[in-house]
Order: sequence, then structure tokens, then C-alpha cells
Amino acid sequence: MAKTPKAVALGSALRQARQDKGLKLRDFALHISRDPAMLSRWENGERSPKPEQAARILALLGVTGQRYDEVMTLVHGISEPQWVATTLPEQRQQLAAYIDCERKATAIHAAEPMLIPGLLQTPDYIRAIMSTAGVAEDEIARRVAVRLGRRKVITRPCPANLTALVGEPALFLNVGGPAVLAEQLRHLLAVAQLANVEVRVVPLSAGWHPGVEGAFNLLESEGSTMSVFVETRRTMLWLHQRDDVLAYQRAAIKMQEVAMSPLDSVRFISRLLKRMETTDG
Repeated sequence: MAKTPKAVALGSALRQARQDKGLKLRDFALHISRDPAMLSRWENGERSPKPEQAARILALLGVTGQRYDEVMTLVHGISEPQWVATTLPEQRQQLAAYIDCERKATAIHAAEPMLIPGLLQTPDYIRAIMSTAGVAEDEIARRVAVRLGRRKVITRPCPANLTALVGEPALFLNVGGPAVLAEQLRHLLAVAQLANVEVRVVPLSAGWHPGVEGAFNLLESEGSTMSVFVETRRTMLWLHQRDDVLAYQRAAIKMQEVAMSPLDSVRFISRLLKRMETTDG
């Protein structure tokens, strides 16, 4: 059975609640009279508990009030092929589950027409985006820490392969000012040297391409399980059905066809950075 987005989110929430209590999976499984393998499948999103089973687990783990209600909303519609998160609590749960999937990914395609992909953003670049968007200062610090922590997926032992498809406008967009942008470009050049990372610039001369319609992340995990994550200003969309995933796979392939090669992309970014440094000097 393919993991649905809500099943992954529910499993992640149940696992976090158990870990918050300092309980080992096997010990808690025996406590609720369940096979440890079944509890593991629930927590991984491979299977899903019934509503009454999820409610009992949360009660035993001391999850109450608003958090209880938030987690229980995941039980309903858990087999839906898509998950559109429109409320802030839903978006928080969806993002937490997405980060969990990203952590387990073996390959990632990050397509960004206007910004540097999140996994490759510098701290000051992240702060500039969020402060301009009106995010509270204490929340900015938390989000920066979370996003920087996500980088480990491409720097850990046995890292995920990352293909970053970056629109040319993203390299010129003056996020945070010239100094912040220059630092960001230097970081791009540095990570492009990693064997598992390809930075590919999609030039304006390419004309229309699927990335113009918006950013997306395409994740592949063990067993060739694939999912797509699309974020807009008001909603987050998580897709895992075969036809939906294939549409975004084709979009990524088309973008790669019109993108500069990794080597030409590095040369292009290097020339741009040199011009910026010369102008500033």
C-alpha cells in the first residue's frame, strides 16, 4: 500500500508523541497490546490506525486539547490522493511530515523559478525573505534553524542526490541587498562542488518552461516511492498519486532539457558574482 500524505503526517505525529514521553517503540507496542512491527508501520505511514486506536494512543501519551484535535483531524480522509493544507495547524503538520520524508529521500529535484531552492539558502537569505514577508522575529529564528537543519540531507553520509533547477531571475533578485545575494551565490558555487549536488540554471532565453508555472519539490525515497510538494502563499499541496507524480517528473525533465549544464551553470554564476564584486569594489 502506497503511503498517503496524511498517513505519513499521522505516523510522524504519533512517533513524536511517543518519543516526547521517552518511550521505546517496542515497550509502548507491548503496553498497547500491539505487535511492534505494526506500530512501526503506523509510525512510518505504511499503515494507519483506526480512529479509536489513534485516539487511545494519544490519550495514553498524554496528548490533549488543541494538539489532540489537530492530530485527530489527520485520521479523517487519510486515504485521499491529495492533501491541500489551508489552515495554519494543518500546514504545520504537513510541513513536519514533509521534512520527515525529505530526511529519508534518496533523490530530490527542487525547481525554483524565482528564488534559490530552500535546501541551498544561506541564513541571511532566509531571514531576508521571511522578514519582508512579515514573519515575527522569534518565528524567523525558529524557521531559519529548521531550514538549516534540513541541509543535512545533502551533506550526511550516504546523502540524497539533489538536482536544483534554478531560474535565472533568482540569481538577480536582490533579496536582502547586494551583500546577502553575493554570499548566497558563493554558497551556491560551494555546494555545486559536492558530488551529489547539481546546480542547473534555467536561462531566460529558454522561454516558457514548466517551472514558470511555479516552484515544486519532487522527492524519491527507497523503493522508488515518489511524492511532490507544492507551496503557494495560502496553501500547501502534497501529491503522491502516480499520474500527478508523472506530470511533475515530466516537468522536471523538460526543465533539465532547457537548463544549462552543471558546468556552464557554475561558470554563469561565477561570472555574475565577479561582476557584482567588481561593481561593489
